[in-house]
Amino acid sequence: MKSLKITFGLICLGILASNIVTMSRWNEARGVYDDVCYLRQAHLFQRFGIGGFNTNAALDYDHYFRGKLQEIAYAEWQDPARWPCHTPMPGDKFVLQYPPGTGALLALFPAGHQVVPLYVSASLIVCALALIGIFAAPTLPLTAGAGVFGALAVYLMINPAKASYSIAPTMAVCAAAGFLTAWWLVRARQSLWPIMLVGLLLGVSVNFRLPNVLLAAGYFLFLGIPFVWSRKVITFAQGLGFGAAVLVGMTPTLVAQAVNAGSPLATTYGSADVVAPAFSLGVLGQYLHDMQFGLIVLAIGATAWLLLTGEGGVRQVALVAAGNLLVNLVFFLSHPVFTPYYVVPIAMLTLWSTSFAALMQPVEASEEAPLRRGAASVGALSR
Repeated sequence: MKSLKITFGLICLGILASNIVTMSRWNEARGVYDDVCYLRQAHLFQRFGIGGFNTNAALDYDHYFRGKLQEIAYAEWQDPARWPCHTPMPGDKFVLQYPPGTGALLALFPAGHQVVPLYVSASLIVCALALIGIFAAPTLPLTAGAGVFGALAVYLMINPAKASYSIAPTMAVCAAAGFLTAWWLVRARQSLWPIMLVGLLLGVSVNFRLPNVLLAAGYFLFLGIPFVWSRKVITFAQGLGFGAAVLVGMTPTLVAQAVNAGSPLATTYGSADVVAPAFSLGVLGQYLHDMQFGLIVLAIGATAWLLLTGEGGVRQVALVAAGNLLVNLVFFLSHPVFTPYYVVPIAMLTLWSTSFAALMQPVEASEEAPLRRGAASVGALSR
């Protein structure tokens, strides 16, 4: 089994090295509107520090963004009213629609060399957690499962993560949150700090993509519904701690919305993105023909398997994952816009959570649970 772990570890490191070589050749002006908009947010933070929360187009008096638009041959680069990713606001101003987190991370690196370090950093985190899973696996089947999933997770940092700069840090957060979710429910169910750390991470993820707030839905359901009938102090404390941590984590987004939209609860997104849910066969068809469909199937399968075979904390992880999947899939599959990365965060959070839950359960439980359930089924048939 040791040789298998080393083999899978080397495979993950090989994929990571290949990814880094590929990333090093990326062009920051590849013609995608989202890219230059995230870079504008980074530029504002580098110019003004905390004042970079203000994304008013009038602040482009150094012509940074106009230059970026010219680089990608955007025809209407001179007119802020026609700029991509910008939304009109009262007071005749135009502001960036995206939350500030991705731009803040890009701002940590020197201008012109920001995207590659962001992706490499996120990939290192994902690869590290994949290696932890592989070398922590207690049995041969779990080692093989952790190895295959780890290799897949590292590969996904290139495709589809390259589709949006916001996905790379989201993937790293999902990996860490999945590990902590499993640790909380399998190893430290009565502790407060693991669920608060999960809440903080998921709150931070909202600063990368606003829809990431839905990643917390399953946790609120898991903590809120039992409290209604049990009234246990520990359940209340964990729910309160989780909610407070989510709020703290997403504070930068609330600040940005207050500065740019006039209220922490007012969105900076335009009307095209704020639409009522409506299931569309066209959108559903696009998901069916996209790689995301495979990830959804894997996530649902892993969750269902733990619901059927898991016990104790392992089954609780599956319950959190099931609630999360339900809320997120209903939202995105009814959203009239398709992208190649919308459901990737929930799929990866689910897979990381269920994977680590399986790895953390006692070896005896992982070996005996299917046998006990099989015996129970035989007994039921014989009656």
